[in-house]
Amino acid sequence: MENPSSNIEKLQQDCYNEWMSLQAKRMTELKEAISTGEKDDNKLLDLIRTAIRDFGDYARKRSEHSRRFSSNYFAPTWNTCLENALLWMGGCRPSSFIRLVYAMCGSQTEHRLTNFFNNTNHDIDSLSMALGETRGGIGGGESMSDLTAEQLFKINELHLKTVEAENKLTKVSASLQEDTADTPIAVAAFYKEVIGQADVVVERALDKHEEDMGGLLVEADKLRMTTLTKIVDILTAVQAADFLLAGKKLHLAMHEWGKSREHRRLEASGGDSGGNVTRE
Repeated sequence: MENPSSNIEKLQQDCYNEWMSLQAKRMTELKEAISTGEKDDNKLLDLIRTAIRDFGDYARKRSEHSRRFSSNYFAPTWNTCLENALLWMGGCRPSSFIRLVYAMCGSQTEHRLTNFFNNTNHDIDSLSMALGETRGGIGGGESMSDLTAEQLFKINELHLKTVEAENKLTKVSASLQEDTADTPIAVAAFYKEVIGQADVVVERALDKHEEDMGGLLVEADKLRMTTLTKIVDILTAVQAADFLLAGKKLHLAMHEWGKSREHRRLEASGGDSGGNVTRE
């Protein structure tokens, strides 16, 4: 008889693979729009709305697949070890979205100033030209280094609220983890003569724990979705497209870097994977 847990894990992994493929597709679309200097806000807004909708659909599917087997999302076998080490509630920290905005703002500002100081004609015209250049060839006022004081204030305010919400969820997670060292799980483990012997009460407790963790995953995904949407609302269309592109490239790159590191370690150990499953 087929194990139901293996069926649900396959559904979860298929959902993840579909999501990663979609990320790559949206990355290409956003990159093309930005690199060609696309200034049609309607077209960019369509791409942005599609990217947000994609994440909402993915979160909904994760919620459906996590009802009985949520623990798979907290240490996914389809992730690399590097990715799992960076997980927070089955995904990335919502506040990392905001850190990405800050990083891009600083990087693009540095890029513009470097262009200016590398220019031997340090006059007003050359300064204006340097400040009008962006990586995507889009004019001034459209890159992350053009964030206004009002935008920065709103982003900072969102950052504080997001970290506060993260901390609340982290406390709930800590409480659920501590519950496993309490009655009935810890007591049953102590008194059982055979380690891991089946116990109806323990199974019920673990089912409840899995259900609660599933609920926590849903709340974390809601916070990720809310934070992502609010950031996009604060940014201009071009800035939002640039931000979403950076996020997708980072996500896909971390997966590939993780695979490369595992491959190098496997080669260094003489091909002994130590029982680890080869990751696709």
